[in-house]
Amino acid sequence: MVRVLVPSGALGLNYDKKALQRGILAKPDIIAIDGGSTDSGPSYLGRGVSKYARSSTKIEWAGLMEARAEAGCPLVIGTAGTCGTDSAVDWMLDITREIAAEQGRPVKIALLRSSQDAEYIVQSYASNSVTPLSNAPEIDAETIKGCTNIVALAGVEQITEALETGADIIIAGRTTDTAIIAALPIKQGLNAGAAWHGAKIGECGALCATNPQSGVILIDFDADGFTVTPLADGAHATPHTVSAHMLYENSDPFILYEPGGHLDVTGSKYKALDDTSVRVTGSKWVPSDRYTVKLEGARVAGYQTVVMALLRDEHYVAHAQEWTDDIVAKCSAKAKDRLGLGDDDFTIEIRLIGQTASFGELEKNRTIPTEIGAIGIVTARTEALSEEIGKLLNPYLLHHPLTVEEEVPTFAFLFSPAEMPRGATYEFVLNHTLTLEDPMDAFTLEVHEVG
Repeated sequence: MVRVLVPSGALGLNYDKKALQRGILAKPDIIAIDGGSTDSGPSYLGRGVSKYARSSTKIEWAGLMEARAEAGCPLVIGTAGTCGTDSAVDWMLDITREIAAEQGRPVKIALLRSSQDAEYIVQSYASNSVTPLSNAPEIDAETIKGCTNIVALAGVEQITEALETGADIIIAGRTTDTAIIAALPIKQGLNAGAAWHGAKIGECGALCATNPQSGVILIDFDADGFTVTPLADGAHATPHTVSAHMLYENSDPFILYEPGGHLDVTGSKYKALDDTSVRVTGSKWVPSDRYTVKLEGARVAGYQTVVMALLRDEHYVAHAQEWTDDIVAKCSAKAKDRLGLGDDDFTIEIRLIGQTASFGELEKNRTIPTEIGAIGIVTARTEALSEEIGKLLNPYLLHHPLTVEEEVPTFAFLFSPAEMPRGATYEFVLNHTLTLEDPMDAFTLEVHEVG
């Protein structure tokens, strides 16, 4: 049997300290936690930084390093620093060094790096080793070279290589959420289907249970299946909560694709052992005929300036869309005329918070609120140009009337100055797979002795 302790869905979300201590006393074989994902958009990958505060990350990581020492087992983090770039791995290594010095405990650290050289991906693309996934954008060599960061998502094979170093702590770059949990059970020769399925269920900690914010769960893997046990007070796993997690961030409730194959849970059986634990059997792992890893890449899409005004006048709230459409048309025309710009040089959009900000024209619930926030978003090819157009937009959001016959209104800006430069904005441009002859071809491994 292999026992995996998962403290939380991601480092930075906090975890229940009492539940964590219960997990330590249960003598886990490994402690595994995710470092983040692409949930918050492309900027973190594009810049190669974490979305979580360093101070909070350090406090939580210090607690897990103490837990690792007490349990006497490896501690592994996947997708370090939210995005998993080499810079994020180095950021996490720096935090780990600080904590090790403060705790006065020497540790052996393995770094698994996932960042990709753009030229390597260009060559792979030219040799047809890069394949688009469903709805992937069109790319070419210039698209790839334009990425500020590209990462490959490591699977079980790469985490296993890191475990083979005998490291106390593994800091992995971008990985699939499941790989860090599935690796040790598979390495020990246990049921691969159960390993991948249990890893999928446990990837977000107690999200597969009641009291999902409590974080801490134990997953026991064996030759036939796995057992999930949430450890916090008031947290219970049920066949419903466990089986439902296959739909989390996954379009198919029965199939999950991972490097080297896919998980099929069509024949899985879920059984409540008591009011807390659930046992699962019947999961299958189906190897693929070639080994692929997913690629993620982001590039600068432009530079943005944001201007926000508040509408409370009933007349303008009721006709907010007409008002904003007129502003966008007039301000766009002015920018082209006065700055000599073309359609491809900039965009202006105004999102109506409280009305259509989420779905735009698809919004069906057209109620009239008391107040609407109008956010003007200018995106341009340079930072200076976005700020200049933002200043052109300013008087429209402050004083633009609905019709020429009306008195000039005055609306409220949220801040002064009203224009808020956001700097570079990023977009995802890679949603592809990379075929590898050897699973380690796109990854590197380093070992550091600290303390």
